Amino acid sequence: MQIQTSKESKLDKKETRIKYWSKRNNFWNKIFIRKILSHGGLIILCIIFAAPFLWMLSTSLKTPQELFAFPPNIIPKVIRLDNYYKAFMEIPFLRYTFNTLFIAIATVFGVVFSAPLVAYSCSLINWRGKNIVFVIILATFMLPYQVTMIPVYVIFNHLQLTGTYWPLILPAFTSAGYGFYVFLMRQFFMTIPVSLISAAKIDGASELRIYLQIVLPLCKPALTAIGIFTFLSSWSDFLGPLLYLNSQKTYTLTLGLYAFTQEHYVEWEKLMAASVMFTIPIIILFFFSQKQFIEGISITGIKG
Repeated sequence: MQIQTSKESKLDKKETRIKYWSKRNNFWNKIFIRKILSHGGLIILCIIFAAPFLWMLSTSLKTPQELFAFPPNIIPKVIRLDNYYKAFMEIPFLRYTFNTLFIAIATVFGVVFSAPLVAYSCSLINWRGKNIVFVIILATFMLPYQVTMIPVYVIFNHLQLTGTYWPLILPAFTSAGYGFYVFLMRQFFMTIPVSLISAAKIDGASELRIYLQIVLPLCKPALTAIGIFTFLSSWSDFLGPLLYLNSQKTYTLTLGLYAFTQEHYVEWEKLMAASVMFTIPIIILFFFSQKQFIEGISITGIKG
């Protein structure tokens, strides 16, 4: 009987071990399959989103004869680097780059200056009617630009500012049309503990001192996020410069790219080369600031 019970106990232990290892293997297999599916999906999405840029880069290196070859070649048979030189020399590329950079930096400065001020007053300062004002600010970015385009143009035309950079820069200092950035900053300010503001007021700090020395140093990720958003929208803006700029000396890169489109013909190789040079600064900016950008976006969505 003892021998039989010992054999049964050994068999039970062996079965439990088999069950344990099978469960463990199933667990790790499930995790492995999930990782494969998630990483595989991300790789497919990366290929889909990167495909237009890769095709643009490939087109910028092709000859005019190879552009319309069928089936199309992803890798050019003859690499034409002189397309970049021709695109650079055919238009005043440096001048247009300087104009675009000036407008983008001025717009970023205006939004970073005005949006936190409005958001701070609508979140951490108690005054009557602030919720109504915030709803009105939200309503401004729900209106499409095409709705306010003509009235705003008439206003700047009466002020004799058309043909200058001011119509593209001044709205950033008033938060007009930039209510989305006010909303993001308000979401971030709502995550700041009220006890921190109360302690500063007990110590005798004014609202301006609280804003400059306590609140602003804490919101660097959110400021980085709205700064990148503003720079990207201003850098790639086409309709605004098309409306207000009427001299080639003040043109931006987006208007300069339009010079490669003729009435009956488009110089695709030069257009794509100029587009690559137009896109590179955006990629470099996002590469060096992606950590702060992602942190700012994640933090601003924590609390409503």
